[in-house]
Amino acid sequence: MRAVALVLSAVALLGGCVVRVASPPPPPRVYVQPPAPAPAYVEPAVDVEARATEPPPPLPDYEQPPAPDEGYLWTPGYWAWGGGGYYWVPGTWVQPPRVGVLWTPGYWGFVGGVYAFHVGYWGPHVGFYGGVNYGFGYGGVGFAGGRWVGNSFAYNRSVTNVNVVNIHNTYNETVVNNVTVNKVSFNGGTGGTVAAPTPQERAAATEPHVAPTPMQHQHVQEAAKNPALQAKANGGHPAIAATPRPAAFNAPGVVGAHGAAPVNAAAHFAAPAPANPAARAAFQAPVNPATRVASQAPANAAAHPQGQPGGAPPTAGAKPQAGKPPGAPGPKPAAKAKQPPEKNGEKQK
Repeated sequence: MRAVALVLSAVALLGGCVVRVASPPPPPRVYVQPPAPAPAYVEPAVDVEARATEPPPPLPDYEQPPAPDEGYLWTPGYWAWGGGGYYWVPGTWVQPPRVGVLWTPGYWGFVGGVYAFHVGYWGPHVGFYGGVNYGFGYGGVGFAGGRWVGNSFAYNRSVTNVNVVNIHNTYNETVVNNVTVNKVSFNGGTGGTVAAPTPQERAAATEPHVAPTPMQHQHVQEAAKNPALQAKANGGHPAIAATPRPAAFNAPGVVGAHGAAPVNAAAHFAAPAPANPAARAAFQAPVNPATRVASQAPANAAAHPQGQPGGAPPTAGAKPQAGKPPGAPGPKPAAKAKQPPEKNGEKQK
C-alpha cells in the first residue's frame, strides 16, 4: 500500500507542473517620422546664375526707347554680378524665340545669407520675379505692357513706348499699380521686397520654359565687357541704361540713366569702317599731307589755285573773279604760302 501511495503522490505532483516556454523578445520599435506638411510655395528648379554677399544697387531711373519694329518684346535692365562687382545689363527690345511666349525677368533673392540671381525665362505666362518694380509694364506682378492676339503682339501704349507710324497693333489700357513704387532691385533680406508668389505665378513656374535667346546672351556678354557699365564706375547711373536692340550699345537711340555722366558722342557713335576690304583700306589710310593742305585751303581756293599767291595773275584760261572785270588789279599780294611737299614725282614750281 505504501508503494501505491508513493506512486499516486508522484502522479499528482507531475500533474500540477506547468512547463513554461520562453517567447522571443518583441522587435525594437522603429521611429517613423511623419511626413512634413506641404510648404506654402515650392520653387521649381531654377538656374541660379550668380551669388553675391552684398545687395545689388537700386535700379536706375531711365526712359524706355521706342520699340524698333513689330514683334519685339521689352526685357527690363538689371544688375548682374561679375569681376568682383555689379554691372548694369541695359534694358532692350528682343525678338522672342517663338510666338505666344512672354518674358519673366530675372531677379535677385536673399536666401541662406547670400544674394542669388534667378535667371529670367520665356513662357506662356509671366512668373514670379521677386516683386521688383522694373517699370514699363513690369510693376512687380505680371506684365501689363502688351499681350498676344493670335500670332501678333499688341502693345499697351499707356506703359510702352511705341511709334504708331510703324507699329499699328496697339491699345490703351490704364494700369493700376498696387506695388510700392521704388527702386529696390532684390527680394528678401534687409531693404528688399517682401513679395511672395501669387497662385498664378506658382502655376506659371510649372509650365514649360524657354531659355534666353542667343541675342540675349550676347547682350549680357557685351555689358560685362563694358567698364562704363560697372556700378563702381558709374555710381549706379549707367550712361547706357537701355538700347533699341540687343548688344546695340553704340547705335542711335541708346538711352542713358537720369544723372548719368554724358557719353563722348564722337567716340560713342563713331562711324564703323566699311565692310569692303578696299574701301576699308582707304577708310583707314593716313591722310596725304598735300591733300590735307589742299583741304584746309580757304574757301576762295578756286580763285587762287594752289601754288599761286592771292595777288598773282590768273593762268591762261582761268575765269576772272566774280564782280571784277577782266584785267582788273587784284588785292595786295599776300606773303608767299608754304609749298606742300612733292608728290608723285612732281616738282614744286
